Amino acid sequence: MLQHDVVIVGSGLAGMRAALEVCGELNTAIVTKVYPSRSHSGAAQGGVAASLANEAKDDNWELHMFDTVKGSDYLGDQDAIEIMAKDAPTTIREMEHFGCPFSRTPEGKIAQRDFGGHSRPRSCYAADRTGHALLHTLHEQVMRRKKDLTIYSEFYLLSLIIKDGVCGGITAMDIKTRKIEVIRVRSVIFATGGYGRAFSITSNAFASTGDGIMAAYRVGLPLQDMEFVQFHPTGLFGQGILVSEAARGEGGYLLNSKGERFMEKYASSRMELAPRDIVSRSEQTEIDEGRGVGPNGKAIHLDMRHLGREKILERLPQVRQLGIDFIGMDMVEEPILIQPTAHYSMGGIPTDNDGRVIIDDKKTRITGFFAAGECACVSVHGANRLGTNSLLDALVFGRRTGKTVLEETRNKDFPPVNEEEEIGKVKKEISDILDSPGTESMNDIRNSLKDNMMDRCGVFRDKTRLEECLKAVKGLQARFPKGKIMDKGTNFNTEIIEAIELRNMLDFSEIIVTGALAREESRGGHARKDFPKRDDVKWLKHTLAAKAADGGIELKYKPVAITKHRPEERKY
Repeated sequence: MLQHDVVIVGSGLAGMRAALEVCGELNTAIVTKVYPSRSHSGAAQGGVAASLANEAKDDNWELHMFDTVKGSDYLGDQDAIEIMAKDAPTTIREMEHFGCPFSRTPEGKIAQRDFGGHSRPRSCYAADRTGHALLHTLHEQVMRRKKDLTIYSEFYLLSLIIKDGVCGGITAMDIKTRKIEVIRVRSVIFATGGYGRAFSITSNAFASTGDGIMAAYRVGLPLQDMEFVQFHPTGLFGQGILVSEAARGEGGYLLNSKGERFMEKYASSRMELAPRDIVSRSEQTEIDEGRGVGPNGKAIHLDMRHLGREKILERLPQVRQLGIDFIGMDMVEEPILIQPTAHYSMGGIPTDNDGRVIIDDKKTRITGFFAAGECACVSVHGANRLGTNSLLDALVFGRRTGKTVLEETRNKDFPPVNEEEEIGKVKKEISDILDSPGTESMNDIRNSLKDNMMDRCGVFRDKTRLEECLKAVKGLQARFPKGKIMDKGTNFNTEIIEAIELRNMLDFSEIIVTGALAREESRGGHARKDFPKRDDVKWLKHTLAAKAADGGIELKYKPVAITKHRPEERKY
């Protein structure tokens, strides 16, 4: 049995930022199924929000807070949003002092640009590689402290150990050898990212399979607001690879088959810089009504040519190269083909404002268990996240969670853990998959799930399609035990890892669809064609989905924290 005071599962911005707060004083470990520099935080392109007022002198945290509350379609918890907006300038200056190479104004200040849903230009950026720059900056800081912490790279989380409301550790598999380890802890922080790989068109990395949230769910903890999945308006057509919102922030146009800038019909004051849920729905409407472009009219044009070659190469070099490499289109020369792509998970493990995992509206907590970043639901994003707030969320609440863990773990004992029992449980689950005599293709099950979720639980939803989706998911769950694993070996057996990831995706997809069926309204990223209006009387509340005694899903609800801004109609 391995033992550390604190184990952080996940090595993106939230995980590494939390690690900086606890390592040195506490025996700390990071467990990650990839190398830290490969974490999905590095894929973020356009920027990180803060009211520095470098471009708009009248910007302030109160405007940032209101924009975020409005962008969340009033489902965001306003006490948490206020914390994030207030902490943002300090957080960005801290990352600058750590060495993050932000782009600069002619005066040498951190450059800021417009982003969807923000009323001022407050996106701090490093060209179109902002996540990469922030991730590597934090990785450097972590490596400076490597004598104070242990990094278990290519270790896959299998289970969370909780007994009598107290977290005692995790089990994890060394992917290189398939050896299973119990890691005993005084505190655990989950920073395991999102769950976008359940959709066929997604900007998410292959690692975004909801491992952390499902480990929590399987020990009886609820998940919050899982029905809210954000579709980014600009994924490369047929690929889903992200074309940063910075492309529209710098002045890109969205055009339909008639050459019209159609956003004038849907958000005349903000045009292409409306929030992501609105732009994605607008694009999908144009496609559905026959005004799409490209193969079978399933795409939209993103036109950047008017910006000129020099500006594109300075501000958007990575985005341009992705278009050339993956769809053979150069935005300097021609409009590129884009479509909505599953991008961000608003739902996750419910926490308080300091990262403590809570399980009901009375803020009952799990001792020693914390979460931060995309796998957590604080909730600062509510029903729809504004661009550039995800990196900020990870940094602000990664730091706050680390500080909380440091304070609460100092004088805490190690809870008892039965190593033999915990290893026995996960070994049985793995052997059930490995030794299955079935003939089903895991790849076919995976592809069917992704197509089903994209087609029936995507940008637009309705009761009929959601019921069909739920039936299909349950059918795929029934097929999963009959899946066949060809690789029985121990060295780098990625096939068994992919099978466990598929099980996670099947199970959280059922939670997404169940919550979406129950929520009979349209709010943010959840758009019901049969209930097109927001309903604050019945649905101004968070969903909590927990595992029922019969193995099904039990839905409960808790109120939204409203402090400064009463809900009003959301117009742009």
